[in-house]
This record gives sequence, C-alpha cells and structure tokens, in this order.
Amino acid sequence: MVDFKGLETFVWVVALGSFRGAAQKLNTTQPAVSHRINNLEEEIGAKLLIRETRSVTPTPRGRQLLPYAERILTMRAEMLSVLRDAAAIRGVLRLGVAETIVQTWLPHFIKEVNRCYPNLSVEIDVDISPSLRTRLLAQEIDIAFMLGPLTAPRLNNRLLCEYQVGFIASPSLRVPNPATLEDLSSFPLITFARKTQPYEAVKSLFNRPDLPPIKLHASASMATVVHLALEGIGIAVIPYESVASEIADGELELIRTDIAIPQLTFCACWLQSPDTYAVELVVDIAARIAAR
Repeated sequence: MVDFKGLETFVWVVALGSFRGAAQKLNTTQPAVSHRINNLEEEIGAKLLIRETRSVTPTPRGRQLLPYAERILTMRAEMLSVLRDAAAIRGVLRLGVAETIVQTWLPHFIKEVNRCYPNLSVEIDVDISPSLRTRLLAQEIDIAFMLGPLTAPRLNNRLLCEYQVGFIASPSLRVPNPATLEDLSSFPLITFARKTQPYEAVKSLFNRPDLPPIKLHASASMATVVHLALEGIGIAVIPYESVASEIADGELELIRTDIAIPQLTFCACWLQSPDTYAVELVVDIAARIAAR
C-alpha cells in the first residue's frame, strides 16, 4: 500500500533534484530516502526516477504520478488543518531570520511555538535578507522572516511588522540633539551589511555634493553594530525598537532629526508546496507575536 512518507519523499526528490536535498529537507538519511523510493516504485510497479550524476529527474510515469502525489499530500494537510491536532505537527522546520527579528521578538515566538507544537523542532539560521532570499529559493530553508515582500514563482508573503529606522548614539559621543544631516555626517556611521536595503538607504542619503564624504561602517551582525554604538565608535543607523532597553537605560539615545529614512518592512516568506501546513501555522504564530 502506498504510504504518505513514500509520496512525500518522491515529491521532494523531484522538487530538489537530489536524494541528498530530500534527505536534508525531511530530516532523514539518503539511504532512508532511497529505501522509500524503492518501496514506492515497487508499489506503483514502475520506475519513477532517473538517477543521473548531478541530478534526479522523473521518468514519464514519475511525471504522471507527481500531480496526484501533490494532490494527496495537499488533501492530507487540509485534513490535519481541520482537525487541528497539535500532536500531529512534528518534524524539523528550517527557519531563516534577519537579526532585527532576533533582537526584538524571536524569543517570544520560539516560546509560543514550543507551547503550541511541542513535537515541532525549529532550526534557526540568522543571516542578512539577500542571503535568506537566495537560500529560500534554493529550498535550503523552509521559511524566512526577512525584509520583504519578495517576488518569485510559488512564493508566499505575509506582513509581520514594520520598524522605523533612527540615528542611535552613545551620550559620550556628544552628537547634537536634535541634529542636521551635516551634523551627522561629521561622525562615523554604522549600519547593516553592504547590499542590504538599510545600507543603500544610508549611503544614498549622504551622497550629496554639499556634504563631506562620510565614514560608513557596515556589519552583518546587529549585535556588533549595537556594541560599537555603545562604545561610542559612531552613530548606529538601525531600528530603534531593537535597542529600546538601552535607550530606556540611558546607555544610548535616539538623535532627533527631520531626516526621513525608509522604514523596514519584515515579512514571512515561504514557497508553496503540498506540505506547507506546518509552515502556515508557524506564520500565524509569528504574525500574532509580531503584532504585540
């Protein structure tokens, strides 16, 4: 009898083009994937996959089976959704997350996931949004909390939160407050990594002929940016929500200015597939936590 695991494994081998990728996605071993595919081929009575040196592709019978397998898995996900059995949500969810989220509400999110779905494990990778996009489209992660929304085939987006970006400095730096753009340009600036939306926004803002060249430090680590600001190395240009406690304690201050910096919009992004049931439940939790 054809089982769900065999069909699920077949779908992911085709989607990822490799037994290794499917094994990583399903949190199992390549021999286990091979065993499931062999059992499925015996049940169907036909060869379903062509194993080549660099990739795996479906045979004509495999291509015929694929839409049925996807439909069965989708119906299974819908059934579980109706029953809402938390114990049935299990396995490993690979989450990519921007560090701004880590510094704000990620711990509360993980606690709520653990409470609602105790059999679901979350693997967390922290990276900049351009890298998360690449990894998501390569299906190396299941879901990303990142700057968005993104546009790509089969890609879903859900708005999570928006943060205002401000100029943050240690009182020891003695930045005029309020400050003009010219005032700020005389201090080193520290912000997100190159090729990110905030970095480009800051670079563009100070790229004016009436201003001197600025010293702009970049880091992929929000913790590093905050630490440098605390040490008085320069002015951090980051979401001030991420350093709310440091501002409240007087370790850092928000520099008042009329300068408008584009706010950062964070979305949950994931690829549509037959087994996105757990992903969508987790996204619901993230949206709820982020809105608090």
